[in-house]
Amino acid sequence: MSLGTFAHMLVLNSKLPTVGTTIFSVMSKLAQEHQAINLSQGFPDYPADPKLIEHVAAAIKGDHNQYAPMPGLPALRNLIAEKMYALYGANYDPDLEVTITAGGTQAIFTALASIINLGDEVIIFEPAYDSYAPTIRLLGGLVKPFELHAPDYQINWEMVKKLFTAKTRMIILNSPHNPTGSVLSRADIDALIKLTKHTDILILSDEVYEHLIFDGAEHLSLCRYPELRERSFIVASFGKLLHTTGWKLGYCVAPVQLMNEFRKVHQFNVFSVNTPMQVGIANYLKAEQVYEGLPTFFQEKRDLFRSLLSETKLKLLPCMGSYFQCVSYREISDEKDTEMAVRLVKEFGVASIPVSAFYTKNTDDKILRFCFAKKRDTLEKAVERLLKI
Repeated sequence: MSLGTFAHMLVLNSKLPTVGTTIFSVMSKLAQEHQAINLSQGFPDYPADPKLIEHVAAAIKGDHNQYAPMPGLPALRNLIAEKMYALYGANYDPDLEVTITAGGTQAIFTALASIINLGDEVIIFEPAYDSYAPTIRLLGGLVKPFELHAPDYQINWEMVKKLFTAKTRMIILNSPHNPTGSVLSRADIDALIKLTKHTDILILSDEVYEHLIFDGAEHLSLCRYPELRERSFIVASFGKLLHTTGWKLGYCVAPVQLMNEFRKVHQFNVFSVNTPMQVGIANYLKAEQVYEGLPTFFQEKRDLFRSLLSETKLKLLPCMGSYFQCVSYREISDEKDTEMAVRLVKEFGVASIPVSAFYTKNTDDKILRFCFAKKRDTLEKAVERLLKI
């Protein structure tokens, strides 16, 4: 008789009953099945700098293979603190206010887990990176989404103010923005300062695309503004900076009072992060000028991709930062964006992300998102296929 005969049917009370596999995994799998060009998931198809690889390999061979300190390698935290001051004029104590994380998403999860209690409300701006809302719900918080719409996805702060209640605990911001490529302006910053003044509302600022900002614009990190710095967790990513998304290495900076709470969770979440990669990245950053060329590098890709796409029937939306380009297909078809995305893969061999996946209510504005962090040849081949639509 099989063991299944005696098995008890377990009843699970799911903490995320409406959550399935992420759209990124779904579209990448579909792309693989149909040998499509994958412009859906946000990762480069070109290699990292060989010098970086050599530094990491040297760290492994040098036996830097045991646990790193819980908050991260001191040398790397020092470099992050130096960067925050050099670029943004913000002083962070590397010992007390900087923590290395297993990617940006873990930093986001940990920041939320350290603060959000049952019934706390968190304002997010949608379309939003898909980890925000599920994490808030997992922690017993309430998601208060504010919908932004094409073509410019600008924030109406007077309307945002109406979402504020006595239970508002946090606001999540993302600039440059995934998926839309929009960026916060000085007017946005001024409005945010005004709305949060004399409150205990905290901010989680997702700045993983901080160096991918175009047309001579300046990244307005929240740490530039003392009124916002004192209440903000700021999250960044080495994966985006170094073209190594698979390494899952990022960091969080925050004032000591917030970082104390962050580290309480971090130590029981991942405890510490990949040691040889921390050593390798630290040595690489000491030896190379990494930050300066990134905006130009990615703007060239953006400009190429936009130039190629302009020959298609797809309508280009603005892209001021990140490595994502959104397009409207409203003049081509009235089908749902999820259906259009699947059809692009099956009929034309190009994978994208339907932007409705970034809304709590699956709001469908007939917009698709493409990733242009790809080789020139990849982008050209993709658009050759899209020309056939």
